[in-house]
Amino acid sequence: MPVWMQTAALLTLSNIFMTFAWYGHLKTLNAKPWFIAALISWGIAFFEYMIMVPANRIGYTELSVGQLKIMQEVITLAVFVPFSVYVMHQPLKLDYLWAGLCLLGAVYFIFRA
Repeated sequence: MPVWMQTAALLTLSNIFMTFAWYGHLKTLNAKPWFIAALISWGIAFFEYMIMVPANRIGYTELSVGQLKIMQEVITLAVFVPFSVYVMHQPLKLDYLWAGLCLLGAVYFIFRA
């Protein structure tokens, strides 16, 4: 499997953990004190880091730091939008499309030869 694909797959998995760590507590722990939510989020984030660090190390063998960052941002939006709609029950907005188009521009500029 190509390095960029391994990196993208691992970053996608780590991003799922990250999204739940950052935003999942808003739905599931909103009645708990904030420090309980923080401790649980840190526990979830541990698994995100256990996947993200190897992903970036693998990716850095062929990609620049800038390329890794832009890849991460694209993956973040691709994970966040379904999470927002299906887990948090937020409306799907056209703004997500515009944000995605802006990220495509970033992808073009960071990956062009």
